[in-house]
Amino acid sequence: MSSLKGEIKISPSILSADFSCLEKSVEEVKDTEWLHIDVMDGHFVPNITFGTCVIKAIRSKSEHVFDTHLMISEPEKYIDEFVEAGSDMVTFHIEAVEDVESVIDTIKESGAGVGISLKPNTPFESANKFLPYVDLVLIMTVEPGFGGQSFMHEMVPKIREVRKAVDDLGCDIDISVDGGISPKTAPVVVENGANVLVSGSSIFKGDVRLNLQELKRSTQVI
Repeated sequence: MSSLKGEIKISPSILSADFSCLEKSVEEVKDTEWLHIDVMDGHFVPNITFGTCVIKAIRSKSEHVFDTHLMISEPEKYIDEFVEAGSDMVTFHIEAVEDVESVIDTIKESGAGVGISLKPNTPFESANKFLPYVDLVLIMTVEPGFGGQSFMHEMVPKIREVRKAVDDLGCDIDISVDGGISPKTAPVVVENGANVLVSGSSIFKGDVRLNLQELKRSTQVI
């Protein structure tokens, strides 16, 4: 995977892209580091998005790190398929599995990076012991399932808590935040320890180039 951990990385969420011209949307964000790919099953979250076919379709069109966010039940059944389709990182919700360590091992064996994600109501304590074995912690700052929601400011202490735990352990882990990230909220999450910013509506709604410039400027990474 590209990009050193610790650097601020923008990860556009294609959930908010124009699917009638997805290749164009991906091209418009080519200057960002990652691409966030939300997979929803209508069971773990109340919405259905897309599967491996979309990842396969855009893999040859992009040099991004593909962070595939599995908001699905029993993600362990599909890990190999998503990696074969082109996912560089597979992020799963610890609430969706019974044996977190087993899923981590399965992802590692597939050759992909490992991400664990936490819903807003899930305390960080439930994931703390897995830090030495993962590459990314994704903190949801909205309830997972739909794009375009407002940032939950009450999640800021959790971001700070994760950053402290990562620093205390000396782990080389990305801390990602997903939900309501915009030029107004990005500085807050960066200040509190996040280094991967997942943003959908704020990037893809309107002038993508100008939106990206404004988002990057807000975090002083241009």
